[in-house]
Amino acid sequence: MAFNSKINTILGSKDYLEFLRGKDATFMLSLSTTKTLEIKGITQAGVPGLIHLTPTLDSEFVCCGEVRSLENLAETPKGVPTPALITRAVHVLKPFKNIELLDLGMSQKPQLDFFKLHEFSLRPSESIHAGAQINAMEIFQKGVEFGKTYECKDDYIILGESVPSGTTTAYATTIALGYACDGKFSSSFKDVPDSIKNQTIQQALDTINDGDDLFEKVGKVADNMLVFNAGFVLGNSSTNTKLILAGGTQMAAVLLLANAIVNYMGGEFNSHNLALCTTKWLYEDENSDIKALLELLDFPIHAYSANFNFEKSEHPALTLYDKGEAKEGVGAGGALCYGLINGLNDEQIVKEVENFLG
Repeated sequence: MAFNSKINTILGSKDYLEFLRGKDATFMLSLSTTKTLEIKGITQAGVPGLIHLTPTLDSEFVCCGEVRSLENLAETPKGVPTPALITRAVHVLKPFKNIELLDLGMSQKPQLDFFKLHEFSLRPSESIHAGAQINAMEIFQKGVEFGKTYECKDDYIILGESVPSGTTTAYATTIALGYACDGKFSSSFKDVPDSIKNQTIQQALDTINDGDDLFEKVGKVADNMLVFNAGFVLGNSSTNTKLILAGGTQMAAVLLLANAIVNYMGGEFNSHNLALCTTKWLYEDENSDIKALLELLDFPIHAYSANFNFEKSEHPALTLYDKGEAKEGVGAGGALCYGLINGLNDEQIVKEVENFLG
């Protein structure tokens, strides 16, 4: 069901987004590194050999419109530029009131002044093929505490992420939690490297022992972003702040992890103030199924996709998005929905993105 033809309602009611029309948003970006990205061929989310810098570069570009920790903007070997361009374009045209960054274990901090960087004393997690070595309970508790105590200066929060190879850790985590999610997870590739992903995920699952509890399992197969943000979602629910998870199947995995923890702890969760926003490319991806993932939740969720594409662009790198490369990331889906409900159109956003590429 589409409303104003710009945004598709995947689940829930269009009223949630309509209520936010014209209101001020804080854009938050979760930044983390999992050494799973070092497995050859598992991700294309960045510059080969320097993919660990992707979260650093993405945050620099979203905040300031330039990268400072590398000479050039991150792009895949096929030349697909980071979705950070889309988020930045929306911010230039219809600025977020605030941008804040969450350091959830980056390999290198961004070179930025003035922008708030929340630090939680987390290191990059290990590769899941040999056990991620995450203290999941501790990171989850940090997320809960941050969600409870964070004072949003604006009307709502848009929470994005930049975690290269994060779809692999998200998939492994969701399987480890017992969800039936085969074939439902996305990838930055159009042609998904299933054999590499599947082998890595199986190796990760093999590190789990029969007696492991939920947090021990997650500590072996997840990444810091998934665990922290599951806590943040649950902690934020005790406030009256509306929260949009800006992303695709990784953010769906955050919700599924939060759902599993609520069930594990025998608690209750009110999802009234929660939504997920993604891109058309992710929602229509034939190799994944975000709606089916969200339907595995025990609580209701509002979910939307932005009907934005690059068909009006003549730039060859951008048309690759419409062919199924990259799809989502760096909060692009949430940024697009924010821009579209606040008067922006495809032509404006396309032109601004093209300006970045010269």
